[in-house]
Formats: sequence, C-alpha cells, structure tokens
Amino acid sequence: MGLVDLRKDTKFAAGILQKRPFQCLLQLTNRCNMRCPFCDFWPNGAPRREELSAEEYGRISEELAAMGTFLVSVEGGEPTLRPDLPRILQALARHHLPTLFTNGWYITRESAKQLFDTGLTHACVSIDYPEAGRHDRKRGLPGAFDRAVRALEHFLAAAPRPHRQVHIMSILMEDNWRDFPALLELSGRLGVGHQVTLVSATGYRRGHSDGLPPPEAASLLLELWQRHPHLRFFGEYFRKMRGFLAGEREALPTCHAGEQSFNIDHVGNVSPCIEKIDQPLGNVRNEPLSLILARLKGHRPALEGCQDCWTACRGLVQSLGQGGSPGAWVDLVTRMRSS
Repeated sequence: MGLVDLRKDTKFAAGILQKRPFQCLLQLTNRCNMRCPFCDFWPNGAPRREELSAEEYGRISEELAAMGTFLVSVEGGEPTLRPDLPRILQALARHHLPTLFTNGWYITRESAKQLFDTGLTHACVSIDYPEAGRHDRKRGLPGAFDRAVRALEHFLAAAPRPHRQVHIMSILMEDNWRDFPALLELSGRLGVGHQVTLVSATGYRRGHSDGLPPPEAASLLLELWQRHPHLRFFGEYFRKMRGFLAGEREALPTCHAGEQSFNIDHVGNVSPCIEKIDQPLGNVRNEPLSLILARLKGHRPALEGCQDCWTACRGLVQSLGQGGSPGAWVDLVTRMRSS
C-alpha cells in the first residue's frame, strides 16, 4: 500500500470513529445510453452545459476534505458519458476514495487503465442476470451483457491489486433473486468481487415496474454471503434485509441519511439521500457545502422515521454509522479489503 492510500484509509477510518460524515453520492449526469425500467433518471437528463463542471467537482472535493475523507460514489445516469470523467475522478481521488458505478458499455482497455491511473478505488459494473438475453432486455440495449463482461475484464487487467477492486454490482429484484447463486458463480469465474443492492421501489426518479423480492431472498443472500467471500459487503446489511422485506420496518434502525451521508445531483442540488433528490436543502453553486450540510443536520428530525429503502448506500451507513459496529469493522478490514 502506498503512502497516499494509507493516509486516505487512516483518515477515512478516523472519520468513522469520530462519527463524521463519510459517504457522498454524486450523480455526474442523468443521461444514459440504456433504458432500465427500474430507473427514471435517463428520461430526465439535463444538457451538458447545465451539469456541474470538472472544476466544480474539484471545489467539492476540497470542501469535503475539510470535513474528512469520504467514500464517494460516482454514479449517473451513466457517468462514462462525461468526457471529463478522468479529471473529475482525479480531483476526487486527491483526498477521497472514489467508486465508479457504470453499465460498462463505453469502457475500453485504455479507458480502464486511465481511470485507475487517476486514483479510482473501486470499479463496479452492472449485471443483473447471469445470461445475456435477460440482462439485455432489462437494459433495453442488445449487447449490454457482453459489453459489461468485457468492461470487467478491462478493469481487472488495469486494477493495481490488491488495493484497487473490481466488482459486479447487481440489483436484487422480485424477478432475479433466485439467480444470485448463478450471478456469484459468474463473478467468481471472472475473478472479480460482487456487490448487491436491493431495488428501490419508492424513491424519486426510481422506476416502479420492478417489485421487491420476498423475505426469503434475504435468507438466501445471507447464506450466499457466508459461503462466498467475494460477495463484498457488510453482513449486517443482509441480516437486517429480511425485516425490511417482511414489512417489519418499525424494528429497523434509524436511518442516518443527511447526517453521515448525503447526495449531490448532476446540477449541484444537495439532498439527504438519492431517494429524496426532489427535496434539496441547497445547491453547491450558490453557497458553501458546509452551510448546506448544517441545514441538512437541522432537517434530520423530519427524516427520523423514514424506512422507505434498504439500498446498499443505506446499508453502508447503517453498518459504519455512529462509529460502526464491531462486526462491521471486521467486515471492513477483511472482506471489504480482499483482492
């Protein structure tokens, strides 16, 4: 591990222990080349000239650094539609741990190397079904599965292991939860990690054609997590998923959105989480991020009872929020750091 990586990892861990904000989600663009029914971002894109610029992301990175070191989820839409993506990642990686989420369509051998050379920490490529036909139909673009696999291979060849990781990211839905053993076989065969997020069926800019899986899906995922070390996420996320799916949401822990995690959309609006991007508390173009986050903290009482989602971004904050549980720390330094 290089000194830069060690410094960032140490500062990230210190921020968790000090109960500081540590996760920021960025949608670089709503534009996308695919037409997934579980997403309503792609029909609602902004012209490129209205999206935050690479220079503005540089300023955001510096403002975040004044608070600590963040895990920054770089998302879309499809973020690789931004030709300035390498510059954005380079600015974020100066102080933080950027993770890229992409459908993989535009990734080449050269671009994969360039993105890791900027300081990218994790590359996650979306695959929701273990065979091409179903994945392509869901994504609305023939060839999507093959392009995703090729992107994983390019990222894996470029990743300076063990301190950079490549994953398949799969959305757990009613129609694919039984496919997860086969999906994990696929990621194992490719030699990459696997991450999972439960579909969001209620959030703003989310499609509503795909339903939640039944409660037994959580039991299957927990069993798979116990058997497959390359399913790289926190065990606590799967253990508590069943309560969410069974409708026992009063027993779930308090959500910490807007406190230790927040969202910045493609035009600079800051909201407590990606599910509530229609409820911004400010815009980074108009005032310092620190002032907006103070406003978010004051808005926390309005969110205390929210149990609308159990997505991976929430799972991360539930596991590491408020200083992190002992089990989450074990997962963080072992499973989440494996090559």
